Amino acid sequence: MRQFAGAFCAAVMATGALAQESQTLGIRVATFNLEDVRPDDVADAHNPRMRRLAETIQRIGPNVILLNEIAFAAPNDFSRPETGAWTAEHFVKNYLSVPQKEGLTPITYRIYTSRPNTGMPSGFDLDQNGEAQSAFPLPDPLRADSTRAAPNERARTYGNDCWGYGTFPGQYGMALLVDDRLAIEETAIRTFRLFPWKSMPDPELPRHADGSMFYSEEVLDLFRLSSKSHWDVPVRLPNGAVVHFLCSHPTPPAFDGPEGRNKRRNHDEIRFWADYIANADYLVDDAEVRGGLPAGSAFVILGDLNADPDEGDSYRDPIDRFLLSNPRISSGTVPASDISIEGLDPDDTARFGLRVDYILPSASLTPLASGVWRLIEEGDTDHFPVWMDLAVPPAP
Repeated sequence: MRQFAGAFCAAVMATGALAQESQTLGIRVATFNLEDVRPDDVADAHNPRMRRLAETIQRIGPNVILLNEIAFAAPNDFSRPETGAWTAEHFVKNYLSVPQKEGLTPITYRIYTSRPNTGMPSGFDLDQNGEAQSAFPLPDPLRADSTRAAPNERARTYGNDCWGYGTFPGQYGMALLVDDRLAIEETAIRTFRLFPWKSMPDPELPRHADGSMFYSEEVLDLFRLSSKSHWDVPVRLPNGAVVHFLCSHPTPPAFDGPEGRNKRRNHDEIRFWADYIANADYLVDDAEVRGGLPAGSAFVILGDLNADPDEGDSYRDPIDRFLLSNPRISSGTVPASDISIEGLDPDDTARFGLRVDYILPSASLTPLASGVWRLIEEGDTDHFPVWMDLAVPPAP
C-alpha cells in the first residue's frame, strides 16, 4: 500500500500507514494552475510539457490536488456533459498513473469535475463592443513542438461575451483529484455555477462613471457570479473525518475598463467563500438548495484566487478582508519557497510576481508544513504549485 507523503506522515502517524478511525490523519493538499491544458495536450503519453507537470505532481505527492486551467472538454467535443471529464481523466491515465522518472511513484486519483462558465456563450454583448458573439472558432491544433498559437481576434471576441472568458466551451476548467483511498461524497457535492451575481447582498456590480449600471437589467438577471464555478466537494478520510474542499478560480482583476467589471467580480467571487463558511442564508446552489456550510464543518479553500493581499490590482483587497483575517480560517501559515528567483518574494506563487494561489484550511485543521514548489521549467506554466500538510482530527 502506498504511503502518504514521506517524512511528514511519519510525524503524524508512527506506522506511516493509513490512520485508524481514532487517529489524527495527515494529508497533503496542493493547488496547481497548469496553464490552459486542453484535450490534445493529453491525448497520448508523449507531450513533454505534460510529462514535466506530472513529474512535479508526483514529486510533491499530494493526497488531494486542485488543478486549475484544465479543459472540461473532449477532442472536438465542447458541449456534452458526459464527455467533459475527458481531459482530466487522460491526464491522470496517461501521465500521473505512469512514473515520469525512475524512482517516482505513480498516483491513482479519483476525479471530480463539472462544467465551468468559461467559454459558455451568454448571448449578450457583455464587453459592449457592439456585437454579441455566440459562435466560437475551433481551436488551433497543438503544434509539433507542443506549443500552440495565440487566440485570434474572433476567438477573443467570443470569449469576451461568455459568462466567463474562454475561447471555447470548457476552457480553463477545474478538476479536483483525490487519492483513491479517500472517498468523494458524490451525493453531497454542491456547485454554484449558475448563482446570479446580483443575488449577493450589496454586490460590487460594475458601473459607468455617472453611477449607472454597466450591465442592463436583462443581463443582470442572468449574469453569473462565478467566472468558472464555486464547488464544495466533501471528501471522507480513512479516520472518518469529512473535509469540504472549496474550489474556485476567480477572474483576474484585469482586462477591463473604468467600470472595473473584472476587478469587482474577482472581489465578490472571493467574498463568496467568506459568506459560504458563515452559512449565509442567501446562497442557493445549482440544485436550488439554500444556505452555506454548516457550522463546525472542516474545510479547505483552495485554488488560484487571482488576488494578492499586498500587491497587484485587486479591488478593495478581498483576500485580506474576507479570508486572511477571517477567524474561521487558519491563515497564519504562509507557504513560501527557499528557491530565490529575481523579482519574486518568497511567497509569490506565480512568475508575474504575486501571491495568487492559496490553501486556506479551517481553524479546526492544523497546518504542519507548506511550500511553494519552484522547480518548474520556465514556459511550462506561469504558476508554481502550492502544497500544505494538514493534521485532520478524527470524526467526533
